[in-house]
Amino acid sequence: MEKYISVKELEEAAASVLPKAARDYYKSGATDEHTLQENKRAFQRLRIRPKCLVGLTDCNLRTTVLGNEVSMPVGISPTAMQRMAHPDGEIANAKAAEKEGVIFTLSTLATSSIEEVAKAAPRAVKWFQLYIYNDREVTRNLVLRAERAGFKAIALTVDTPVFGLRRADVHNRFSLPRHLRLSNFEGFLSTKIHSSGEGSGLNAYINNLFDKSLTWDEIKWLRSITNLPIIAKGILRGDDAVKAVNAGCSAILVSNHGARQLDGVPASIEALPEVVEAVKHYNVEVYMDGGVSTGTDVYKALTLGAKAVFVGRPALWGLALGGQVGVERMLKIFRTELEYTFNIAGTSSVADITKDMVVHESAYSKL
Repeated sequence: MEKYISVKELEEAAASVLPKAARDYYKSGATDEHTLQENKRAFQRLRIRPKCLVGLTDCNLRTTVLGNEVSMPVGISPTAMQRMAHPDGEIANAKAAEKEGVIFTLSTLATSSIEEVAKAAPRAVKWFQLYIYNDREVTRNLVLRAERAGFKAIALTVDTPVFGLRRADVHNRFSLPRHLRLSNFEGFLSTKIHSSGEGSGLNAYINNLFDKSLTWDEIKWLRSITNLPIIAKGILRGDDAVKAVNAGCSAILVSNHGARQLDGVPASIEALPEVVEAVKHYNVEVYMDGGVSTGTDVYKALTLGAKAVFVGRPALWGLALGGQVGVERMLKIFRTELEYTFNIAGTSSVADITKDMVVHESAYSKL
């Protein structure tokens, strides 16, 4: 795995080994995929302004996220059905996160169960991503199982009344391969996704299962059944962030769902400053994901106010190429690039990052 020295190289190599349906599922965005491209382009429009001769003696990437110490401000976002990428799936991903000292987030729609992941990576800081089902008992059981298994937070996805229209999945009539199952469930809920109908099996799966009538009152309900902190995942507006906090959320994850929900929404990094500004007087943390593929991307997000940055697809590319070792390699790439960025930008620790370290390219447009 040492021959890969960038996330881009991991992505290109993974594309050659993944089955077409799985590759297209992991990489695709909603409809024309403009936001998918913008997620990366928006980072390129930001300029780092390094400070010189600041007397650096060391570079420390360690920080805390919801009170848990992590080795760097990079975590792994939830992505569904990871055993399509590698037989060890989410277990390998979680073990890599444990070894590298970063947060791992398990999807509701995982092909490894809450209990399997907890057993495989007992020392990892683990979050559980949650969809709320029409059947509240299904939802309650997922939350209670995660809490019993030692997960540290619930990342509630708030941007999915329905799944977005992903044309690649429709063309491929995507469905989960029959030798796999959604392991957090038994019976029909674990196998319904084997059928694609006339389009995407994922969209068919959530039909009549997910509750699209949700309001912020559901946060209060969640608070009543768990002591775990709740993270609102999928926020792109400042006013929504305030509503989430007032409903009882402990953190906000600025995200456009990997550009997989609605094409034409802002890139996550574009939405980040508005959200940070909106909740600056509240005792909450703000994170972001979407389009992050380099250490400089991470640095830019931290400068704009993110407490931590999460990556989803890069973990899948590493997983596809080498299982746990591949994900570890991906994290090491981010760590190396971030260390170089910290040093050359004149920043010795996360706490030393200031807002003036990054500006939009328009600040230089006169030239």
